[in-house]
Amino acid sequence: MLEDKILVLRFNRGDRSVLHRLYDKYKDDLVTLAAALLLDVSLAEDVVHDVFIAFLGSAGRFRLTGNLKGYLATCVANRARNVNKAARRHRCTALDEVTDAAGKESAPEQAAIFGEELGRLTEALRELPYEQREVLLLRSHSGMRFPAIARTQGVSINTVQGRYRYAVDKLRSVLDSEANP
Repeated sequence: MLEDKILVLRFNRGDRSVLHRLYDKYKDDLVTLAAALLLDVSLAEDVVHDVFIAFLGSAGRFRLTGNLKGYLATCVANRARNVNKAARRHRCTALDEVTDAAGKESAPEQAAIFGEELGRLTEALRELPYEQREVLLLRSHSGMRFPAIARTQGVSINTVQGRYRYAVDKLRSVLDSEANP
């Protein structure tokens, strides 16, 4: 996107206000992605902040070769993967529920319906293996293409496509079984 390239150019020239613009522009999408990967909103916010702090450290030498949103989503996914690995190593307690990040509905009935649907989706996502969940979210939420996801995960494109297909099939199966008890 041309706007992102201009913002990166200004950022590299020392304009720190650009960081605020980029943060405001991508924060919600990145927190949603991290929350879906980590199943914890407060931890997701920390991950996004860490990514932007690291991005700030690259000022003056950052080179945008593709899509900035995809780059930031990859950084968030990598950081979330590291957090999950650390949690497994330390045998942390169960993760908190994902809270309603988009609960700004106008009517209480709509908010209740949205919250119920979000809860069902969150539970269905929990049942996916992490690698499948990561591929699904990077592809559907961040719009990354399979070759980029394959490079991020260090696996073949066929593996990524298989993980995506299995994730979609599993989600469909879980959500259909909940809808038709």
